[in-house]
Amino acid sequence: MTDSSHQQQYKDEKNPQIAQGVDEEATESNRRILAGRTYVSITAFATLYAAFHMAALNGVSISSLTGIDIPFLPQFPLETWNFRIVHIAGALGLGFLLFSAQNFTNTGISQRKHVMISAVAALLTIPALISSFSGISFAIAITYGNLPQMGGLTTWAAFPGTEIYTSELQWFGIPLLIATFGAIFLGWFERRGRSQIACSDIVLAICGLSVAIYLISIYSTAARNAVGTPFVPIGVAFAATAGTAMILELTRRVAGLALVIITGVFLAYTFAAHLLPGILAVQSAYSWQRFFGHVYSDAGILGPTTAVSSTYIILFIIFAAFLQASKVGDFFVNFAFAAAGRARGGPAKVAIFASGLMGMINGTSAGNVVATGSLTIPLMKRVGYHNKTAGAIEAAASTGGQIMPPIMGAGAFIMAEITGIPYQDIAIAAIIPAILYFVSIYFMVDFEAAKLGMRGMNEDELPKLNRMLRQVYLFIPIIILIYALFLGYSVIRAGTLATVAAAVVSWLTPNRMNLRSILKAFELAGVMSIQIIAVCACAGIIVGVISLTGVGARFSAVLLDLASTSQLLALFFAMCIAILLGMGMPTTAAYAVAASVVAPGLVQLGIPQLTAHFFVFYFAVLSAITPPVALASYAAAGISGANPMQTSVTSFKIGIAAFIVPFMFFYNSALLMDDGWLEILRSTISAIIGVFLLSSGVQGWFMSGRIVWFLRLGLIVAALFMIEGRIMTDLLGVGFALVIIIVQKVFSPNPNVPFPLRGAD
Repeated sequence: MTDSSHQQQYKDEKNPQIAQGVDEEATESNRRILAGRTYVSITAFATLYAAFHMAALNGVSISSLTGIDIPFLPQFPLETWNFRIVHIAGALGLGFLLFSAQNFTNTGISQRKHVMISAVAALLTIPALISSFSGISFAIAITYGNLPQMGGLTTWAAFPGTEIYTSELQWFGIPLLIATFGAIFLGWFERRGRSQIACSDIVLAICGLSVAIYLISIYSTAARNAVGTPFVPIGVAFAATAGTAMILELTRRVAGLALVIITGVFLAYTFAAHLLPGILAVQSAYSWQRFFGHVYSDAGILGPTTAVSSTYIILFIIFAAFLQASKVGDFFVNFAFAAAGRARGGPAKVAIFASGLMGMINGTSAGNVVATGSLTIPLMKRVGYHNKTAGAIEAAASTGGQIMPPIMGAGAFIMAEITGIPYQDIAIAAIIPAILYFVSIYFMVDFEAAKLGMRGMNEDELPKLNRMLRQVYLFIPIIILIYALFLGYSVIRAGTLATVAAAVVSWLTPNRMNLRSILKAFELAGVMSIQIIAVCACAGIIVGVISLTGVGARFSAVLLDLASTSQLLALFFAMCIAILLGMGMPTTAAYAVAASVVAPGLVQLGIPQLTAHFFVFYFAVLSAITPPVALASYAAAGISGANPMQTSVTSFKIGIAAFIVPFMFFYNSALLMDDGWLEILRSTISAIIGVFLLSSGVQGWFMSGRIVWFLRLGLIVAALFMIEGRIMTDLLGVGFALVIIIVQKVFSPNPNVPFPLRGAD
């Protein structure tokens, strides 16, 4: 089609659709693009993996549907540990087969130079298969053998010198470690075309299966009671070591080095803690066998983070995949343009609106940036925003999607798992903080647009709002989700109903879901889940270190000491730790780690559990736009073409008011819906005014005009008065603001008067 025909088509279009392809899946630079039988096999694997979770979570199996007990097929519900082990093993297998150890810089790689490396990697299948067959033989021996029983469980007397111990060592443990570490090492050097799977990655997939087979078998015996003690069976230690190494490697491939480095620091701390001074010290060294036996249990990798990723997270990833299949993302963004595109700086406000909507179906800040930013950032630049500002606005807006009810990314589910507070209560408590976050971003963006004299987009450039309103039925799955949750349905049942609704609603659109597209949605969900599962498992390693060493309790003691001096100082310290732990990490991992280190100390200060965890969660989310390591800002900089560090600093400035919000709901629990309706309403209005004043002070724009530096400082002081939420402080804040209005109207001080310490604004 020629340019002129494109223009004619646009002119003839009565309802232009700005957003197209928002729901399309991004292809990472190290992800393989497969074809032929390999593609079919991996697609089937991903589809079955996601469908298995949906079936398991709802207790649906072939046997339950037919009434026939079919041997070797899983019977639901699965035992909890077994389910989580299979969950991780499937992600490892799928992840290594799909994601290469290095980026694909070109597709025409010569194979001759790497034949030797591939041949050596292929030889590693021998020890990998030996360990797998050994695991299977152990499982058969446990299931059908005549091993002694203790408390109704098969004993596993694998002490040094026994036949079982020697067998585990020679035929399972050593071959498994050789294959695992050899394949990880060779993966750095083995080069294959993008349509081919490296031999080393096939070996790692087999090793992941081997670990799962062995652990499921051994944890069904009395040996499970020895987990976390010095008497862990040697085979468990070998399996846990290999499993931990594979989790770290997969996390590096799908989420980068930041989380891997932090996890490595915690691992190093475990074995060096007895040599350290002060609060970091432990009484005695931990053996390799005890630590890895502990870390691959429900106190670590199989603990809260994997509990959530194997239930709520993957369920909502499936829900998101079904929504994407019906192109709901395109509708969300077009709806946002129709609603907000005419306002001054329209595309920036669209970014706020669209990112909030997309955040409900997208589990990561950086992923949200990529989904909506590829459209909104170029439009922001077109209407006059600087590159770094356009990227920063999208990063700040996309980060807010993680605190947007009802789904709130994955962190809220982990909060429910850790605290025992019902998810519905957490979602309700999140409403006002989410409103305050997006209101603060809106004010910052609006004042920036006013300072630059921007206009909105032309009406003929935008989708028609009345036409968009005719498609509001696309919100039905989300409405059903919210309604089911508040009716008291479990999160799993509510999520399942919403997923079914997404398929049904698609029949009212041109993108009708048939059996093929349903299978495609399951396949997409299986692939989408790899990153978050790897991240959750990796965070579980850190949680395991914290629970074994007790370092979290010692941080709590530090907070208590600080609180004796100043409670505000203790909160500031907790904020810094939560942000520091979250830098470079996805929200899920950031919150999981911070909740283990910081939240217990806040609770010991007497802060209610929900408030303490929300405080930590909020700052773990904000770490995505906090320099020097800000994942969302870096992703936005990649689209806008701006300097990543400048973008992160600007996004921090745009989100500065949001950094005050956790202190607001700490001082005033009504902002977490913990009070009467009148007090909640008064506190919300007070908080919004406070956020408005703070945004005005930061941007230097108040009451339709620029203001001089000392009035800006006055606005910031007025805003801080309104943080505490008491009537007296609110009146003081409003009084300050009224004085500033009078000074501005009566004296009209020159806004170009330079601040004494930095020159002209």
